[in-house]
Amino acid sequence: MKLTYKATSKEGKIIEGEIDAKDIQEAAYYIRNRGMLPIRIEPVHNDELTGFLSQFNNVRHQDIILFTRQLSSMLTSGLTLMQALGILKEQIENPKMKEVVLGIIADVQDGKTFSSAIGKYPKVFSKIYISLIRAGESSGFLDKILLRLADNLEKDQKLKGTIRSALMYPVIIVILMVVVMGVMMIFVIPQLTVLYQNLGISLPLPTQIIVGISNFTINFWPLVIGATGIAIFGYNRWVKTDSGELLHDDFVIKLPVFGPLIEKSVLTEVTRTLGLLIGAGTLVVQAVEETADIAGNKIYKNALLDISKRVEKGVSIGDGLAIYPIFPPILVQMVKIGEQTGKLDESLMKVSEYFEREVEGSVKTLTTALEPFIMVILGVSVAFLIISIITPIYNLTSNIQ
Repeated sequence: MKLTYKATSKEGKIIEGEIDAKDIQEAAYYIRNRGMLPIRIEPVHNDELTGFLSQFNNVRHQDIILFTRQLSSMLTSGLTLMQALGILKEQIENPKMKEVVLGIIADVQDGKTFSSAIGKYPKVFSKIYISLIRAGESSGFLDKILLRLADNLEKDQKLKGTIRSALMYPVIIVILMVVVMGVMMIFVIPQLTVLYQNLGISLPLPTQIIVGISNFTINFWPLVIGATGIAIFGYNRWVKTDSGELLHDDFVIKLPVFGPLIEKSVLTEVTRTLGLLIGAGTLVVQAVEETADIAGNKIYKNALLDISKRVEKGVSIGDGLAIYPIFPPILVQMVKIGEQTGKLDESLMKVSEYFEREVEGSVKTLTTALEPFIMVILGVSVAFLIISIITPIYNLTSNIQ
């Protein structure tokens, strides 16, 4: 929580400021450790609007990348950690990120390690991030670890951005199609239905289907919305269970078109993170366990956790990976070569780049394949709707002639 304080220095000067702490007692402890005597400490009272808007001002992925890269550059140039953090504090524009950096500075000033200071913010810094920083502190190469970490975060952001941009077009088309169909069913079809009834036209089967869907949508829309909400709620609860998550993730990677793309994305993240952890000096068993947490897929997570147990008993990572068919032969062979040559981290990084190129190629192929498929579906839907609307009128004009 953010607190304001008023304190006196050793020289008797009155000092006022803000501090981040769990409670007033912790804030008082920090202030005394800085050689000051606290006079008044109280929470900052924000108005409701400020509190509401602050919920939308979260730390972005780009903020963490910028913080990591700049900190690495400053440490490489010879600045101390405190000097670098002090400069970063003035440069950061995001208030939330600045608040985090202020808290880190306070903890480091109190003698805590940098890794333990950032560990207080698990929603900002991931478990892997904290683990790598801890390894960098132990090895004395914190600047190099930060540089590799910044590169890793940028590659991860680029990969996710590539996938999102590829899926943006089909998602927009599908949403627009649903909106147009909804407007037709709610506003246009009922008017045409009244016209058909007044003219006494016998409706062909396609028109009867469209009219039936329109009537159901208009008369039972609360039921449709309620059933959809219950289904989404039930699905979200089910997918959070161990069995539900396992079945869901197994189904996802077996999808005809998207499954291989998801598999390659997971393998890219897993190999890159594992290579980064091992290269930073993290113990192999611990590195595999921590990599399992970021897999993003229960199938791969369970496999990696089992492999970590096997490695602990003396099995090599390559042999452990070979047990599971979800890990392709190229990964198994590269890991075995890396273990034999003593350059496992480099082998993992190389195979990670291979999977990243595969993902980019798959995304391009998927985008190319989806465009005609969506156009066909859209064309068939529009054609069915037009035929359903025009056929009764055509039949009427034919009878008149």
